[in-house]
Amino acid sequence: MTVHVAADRRLAVEHWLLSAHSCPSRAREEWQEHGIVLLPLGTLFSAVRIPGRLVSAAAETADPQETDAFLDEVLDGGPVICDAYGLRYYALVPSGVPVTWRAAAEDWRTQDVDCLGRGTYLGVPRPDVVDQPAYGAGSYWAVPMSSAAVLCAPLSVARLIAAGAHRAAGDVEELRSVSEGTSPGAW
Repeated sequence: MTVHVAADRRLAVEHWLLSAHSCPSRAREEWQEHGIVLLPLGTLFSAVRIPGRLVSAAAETADPQETDAFLDEVLDGGPVICDAYGLRYYALVPSGVPVTWRAAAEDWRTQDVDCLGRGTYLGVPRPDVVDQPAYGAGSYWAVPMSSAAVLCAPLSVARLIAAGAHRAAGDVEELRSVSEGTSPGAW
């Protein structure tokens, strides 16, 4: 007997994601034709948009493959979509996060982080689009969704944002020190 666990999981993920759309069959056609579909947020899942500079700072690398591996590790396999063109990452989180994290989300706006929920749509690539497209265009799964309804833990996402903001601020301070000649390495 042949077991197709990976194929079954990918099919379950497809069905679950497409069930967020008002017309799942039309959404599936868009996926087949364009490789991406706009799905409404705030019902099955929401997303936290994190700028690439924060993710790169937290990962301490700008290499996309290393960054994706870092995200997989720190978010415990929680799904993340990368918009390679705009260099933004979207951590998929439970649908209530934009409401329950309203205060934190307001603080994060200074870092260009946003909690996206009801009233917004996200371009979601097909589950099999797991490699960065050529020339930095398009979206792909930086961390593929492992199973239907398995999302990022909000606390892990918050820690990622905090680490990225802290390291990015340190990099800015270090550059400022060097440019002002106050850094020991600048002598």
